Amino acid sequence: MAGGYDDRDGVIWMDGKLVDWRAANVHVLSHAMHYASSVFEGERCYNGTIFESRRHSERLHFSANQLDMPIPYTVDEIEAAKYEVLKANNLTDAYVRPVAWRGAGEDMGVSSAKNPVRLAIAVWGWGNYYGDAKMKGAKLDISKWKRPSPETIPVHAKASGLYMICTTSKHAAEAKGCSDALFMDYRGYVAEATGANIFFVKDGEVHTPKPDCFLNGITRQTVITMLEQKGINVIERYIMPDEMESFEQCWLTGTAAEVTPVGQIGDYNFEVGALTRDISESYEKLVRS
Repeated sequence: MAGGYDDRDGVIWMDGKLVDWRAANVHVLSHAMHYASSVFEGERCYNGTIFESRRHSERLHFSANQLDMPIPYTVDEIEAAKYEVLKANNLTDAYVRPVAWRGAGEDMGVSSAKNPVRLAIAVWGWGNYYGDAKMKGAKLDISKWKRPSPETIPVHAKASGLYMICTTSKHAAEAKGCSDALFMDYRGYVAEATGANIFFVKDGEVHTPKPDCFLNGITRQTVITMLEQKGINVIERYIMPDEMESFEQCWLTGTAAEVTPVGQIGDYNFEVGALTRDISESYEKLVRS
């Protein structure tokens, strides 16, 4: 595919049927556009199989329920729709993007109970999320924004509104020549990048922030299991920013990022070491097996 995401060949699954890619549009008064009533997933399909597909569909339902917008399609129906749109676009290796949102309807204020919940699934070919950083290590800025308290917003939903500070932080990072930005949380602890979880290595052990105010990614959970199966001790804990000076290696995890080494965060530097390369290669083998 080439060109803008609104001007491509192919089809998108939308509200139960396949529609031409360029015709997959919504009204300007859709509730989601004004009040962020939208949730989504990002998934990877390798060799015709979507990795952890059902867990993603289940999480989509969970996120929607957190926003009080139950999806009118079952997990089984969403699973079938994903493979239907992959087949229709003749794709076996692809990025899969389901998105559910409150559409246009009788309500056009904060309340939206009378508006329908809509669902679309788009698929496209997508390479490395961080480009050549996948090999040499990403460079991260440190965001001025912080991940919010669970008392302020449904932090465990994969909801569009939670990504506002991600967009602004990534724009600022790219302007400095960085690939991404790292967030601290509302307490000042290390949290995550704009669209990926983070891991550190010290003395043969792996340290990763506790996901108590941000998304506990499916890739994150997969990588922790892989590390434990390799006999690596994984410590989930609160990490202070100045501890990054003592860490030897670092990587990011996410469906789009997969496992991406990190070479620098602000003034802190990391080697792309043996454990980082091993878990990256092992993950790539797992998802393609």
